[in-house]
Amino acid sequence: MSQIKNVQIGEIWLVKFDPSIGHEIQGIRPALVIQSNAQIEKSNLVTVLPLTSNLNNKLVDDIIIKKTSQNRLLHESVIKVYDIISFDYSRLINKIGSVDIEISNKIKEYLRKHFDLLK
Repeated sequence: MSQIKNVQIGEIWLVKFDPSIGHEIQGIRPALVIQSNAQIEKSNLVTVLPLTSNLNNKLVDDIIIKKTSQNRLLHESVIKVYDIISFDYSRLINKIGSVDIEISNKIKEYLRKHFDLLK
C-alpha cells in the first residue's frame, strides 16, 4: 500500500492520470476525492473525479467550481462527474485543497443519480 493514506473525502489532489486510453482524461490535473473516509482506510485504491479548466468541456451534469482560498484551484474549473475512476495512491502527487459543503452536496446528488440510488 502506498505511503499516502492521509487522503480524505472532499479533498482536491493533483493526480497523474496517464497512461490513459481512448476517451479517458489525460495528464496531471486536479481531482476530487469522492470515496468515503471509511472506504479509504480499507482500500488500496482511491476514487476520484477529474477536474478541467476547459469550461467549454462541460457536459450536462458536470459541476462548475469557482476558485477559492479553500480549494486553492488556479482557475475556475469543471468537475467531470461522468469520469469516475479509482487509482492506486501512488498516482496522487499532492493535496491542493478541499471543496465546500455546497459542492460536496452537488456531488452527492449527482452520484445518487449516476448509480440510480434515488429511491
